[in-house]
Amino acid sequence: MSWVTKTLSSTLGRKLIMGLTGLFLILFLTGHVSGNLLLFKGDDGQAFNIYAKFMTTNPAVKILSYLTYISIIGHVIWSIWLTRQNKAARPVGYAESKASTNSTWSSRNMGILGTIILIFLVVHLQGFWYEMHWGNVPTVTYEGEEYKDLFRIVTFAFQNELLVAGYVIAMGFLGFHLSHGFASAFQTLGLSHKKYSPAIETVGKIYCVVVPAVFASMPLYIYFTS
Repeated sequence: MSWVTKTLSSTLGRKLIMGLTGLFLILFLTGHVSGNLLLFKGDDGQAFNIYAKFMTTNPAVKILSYLTYISIIGHVIWSIWLTRQNKAARPVGYAESKASTNSTWSSRNMGILGTIILIFLVVHLQGFWYEMHWGNVPTVTYEGEEYKDLFRIVTFAFQNELLVAGYVIAMGFLGFHLSHGFASAFQTLGLSHKKYSPAIETVGKIYCVVVPAVFASMPLYIYFTS
């Protein structure tokens, strides 16, 4: 068995994968929310549709997309394994009475939060990503070039009160998940430092509020303005 196999099959190796994939997904969320800000531009979706076509046709972006898929799958698989291992290693009833003082609610419920986010992600991908690639999406023409009108799909979807409410609630769960995962990823990778860790924790706290809030504002904006 090679050192790579030994490392990846160990608890430390799996935590390392969790940290790396977590940070990569944080970068993905940052890019994703930045691009989706074009929904607020007020140009009837032109900038957003052009951006969507670029993101689905550019070779470099496609490679990043595959890395994102791999990161999501790896993050889910190793999180399940680590959760099961931690439960198996923990004595029955251990620290139940002191759980709230020894850890945050988010850290104790990362598995539940992750499961909810995974369910949301599947629904989200089916409603938008799948439709963009293989659905019957209407087209629009800008300066002689044809684009899929994903903006119309998004605005139509967010006329549904239940979908909007579900999206906003899911972003709340995402915020709780990130509130523990952001700093934890740096700590797992050995990037904690007495001088810089407080700054990382502060950035993490801001990030876990701002990014989910911006995501949540999009369906609300479309619902109340369309």
